[in-house]
Amino acid sequence: MEGLIIRSLGGFYTVESEDGTRTECRGRGIFRKDATTLLVGDRCIFEPTEPGCGSITAIAPRKNILQRPPVANLDRLALVVSLADPAPNALVLDQLTAIAARKNIPVALIFTKPDLADPAPWTAIYQKAGYPTAVVNNRTGEGAEDAARLLRGGVTAFCGNSGAGKSSLLNTLYPALRLATGEISKKLGRGRHTTRHVELFGDGCGGYLCDTPGFSALEFARSEPMPASELAACFPEMAQYAGGCRYTGCSHRTEQGCAVREAVAKGEIPESRHRSYVTIYNELKQLKEWELAKAGRP
Repeated sequence: MEGLIIRSLGGFYTVESEDGTRTECRGRGIFRKDATTLLVGDRCIFEPTEPGCGSITAIAPRKNILQRPPVANLDRLALVVSLADPAPNALVLDQLTAIAARKNIPVALIFTKPDLADPAPWTAIYQKAGYPTAVVNNRTGEGAEDAARLLRGGVTAFCGNSGAGKSSLLNTLYPALRLATGEISKKLGRGRHTTRHVELFGDGCGGYLCDTPGFSALEFARSEPMPASELAACFPEMAQYAGGCRYTGCSHRTEQGCAVREAVAKGEIPESRHRSYVTIYNELKQLKEWELAKAGRP
């Protein structure tokens, strides 16, 4: 039988079949032998062992993996960003979009609190970078339909720092969750006592959603170690210019004849995105060879 792992807790996995039936499963010993960790979001094959119980025998190839929380096969990462109180942090946002690009996870940005600050400068930056955006006023519900269209179907992980209005947004989009403000972490599977508990929740529209930890202290190099030379590919608006630089191996920071820098000067690439790129590049340059090797790099 085929199903989707929607919950993981203490070595037990809840598998949901296409008809909505749920089976509590354990993983076969072959996964321990192969050092394979079963993850929420895995598409799997399982065999019933007794009513309501079963054994997972195989998983389908994964298209991506997110480390926090440990979940596989995301269709998108929804970044919930407040326009004020707290104000957006461009570097953190750009670190997250770059990590998502590295992991082949599409990103949508949902800006909240438009009654406190003008969203136009921020939406312009990320729309120019190629990211879909929406602006939602959680008090009035304005913009909720636009956000819902961006997030429809598939598996969505929501990410937003404290105070971004994530709980209010999810209540607006998915009323059946009935989240109390500040309780999203407990409901969606992360919190002081739920670090080993990950769960997908139905969004009522045929898709699933989960929560991720806050990202206020994110450090790119620790989250996604890689050679600095590969960073430009994680900035889609830069990648299209990178091949036009005068010199091979251009870092797109200070070199003469750099097509990326020329695009920034012309306003074709937002300056804030390039500043973030340079900051992250310099951070990655500090990595040692053993750190890259530990991350699976040659």
